[in-house]
Amino acid sequence: MSELSPGASRSSANSQLLKGVLFAAIGLLLFAGMDSITKYLTHHYNVPFVVAWRYLVHFGLMVLILAPKGSAPLLHANRRGLVIVRSFALVVSSISVGMALHRMPQADTTAITFLAPMLVALLAFPVLGERIGLLGWAAALMGFCGVLLLARPGSGLDGVGIFFALLAAAANAVYQLLSRLLATTEKAVSMLFYTALVGSLVFGLALPWTWESDVPSMLEYVLFVAMGAAGGLGHYFFTLAYRYAPASVLGPIIYLQLLWAALLGWLVFGTTPDHLSSIGMLIIAASGLMIALKSSAKRKAGTGD
Repeated sequence: MSELSPGASRSSANSQLLKGVLFAAIGLLLFAGMDSITKYLTHHYNVPFVVAWRYLVHFGLMVLILAPKGSAPLLHANRRGLVIVRSFALVVSSISVGMALHRMPQADTTAITFLAPMLVALLAFPVLGERIGLLGWAAALMGFCGVLLLARPGSGLDGVGIFFALLAAAANAVYQLLSRLLATTEKAVSMLFYTALVGSLVFGLALPWTWESDVPSMLEYVLFVAMGAAGGLGHYFFTLAYRYAPASVLGPIIYLQLLWAALLGWLVFGTTPDHLSSIGMLIIAASGLMIALKSSAKRKAGTGD
């Protein structure tokens, strides 16, 4: 059997990278779509009720697709306590994002929640022993300035909505830190299953107190299912992306969700950020990219790539 030529090998590697980037872009579009549906539904139903639907549909799909292959791999966890704490962090993030989307435009909410990578960088030293460095501190300061532009007096953003967006960013930072901490000992599908399970239990138990008496229309039923499916498929595609492209390539791609959020906010709700808010979003995205590129350079230096 003849070996592939260097040119063919490079072409195959580029094809794999392109596939990974494409899967990541699709996943991020699904996340943005889920947020748009969540925002629409929270104007007709209370936020916990809407988020409950998201988790219950997500959990149902996982059971339907993965349970026939056996439940043992889904339930197995080497550090179950931390896996459950990670899942609760995502629950807090989900309800906080829902509350923020109910009160603020989608693009602004998404931008503020994207402070999470900077919080991860700040907390990486005490939690993971990773030094942030001068560039990391500069990126964190930039991100803070970007949020000040979004939350400035006269921006028109709701103060309570900003609080919930910041809470979502903090909870998401904890979720990401624990994801990195558990990545070496836990399987991705198991962690994904536990997030769906814990979220379904939390919001399922709360349903008697949050249940809406109004019967959803057929369109709303479709939207409830689509919201849960978009969340589940978004996680699936983004996980799949890492099979074809390294984290150093996919890290900066995550900020594509800001573009999707702004586009869907304009198409679905007719909202567009003003000039200063747009500058704030760009600053937050730039600071996040600095963190991602810094992490990428560190990984390459450590592996000798």
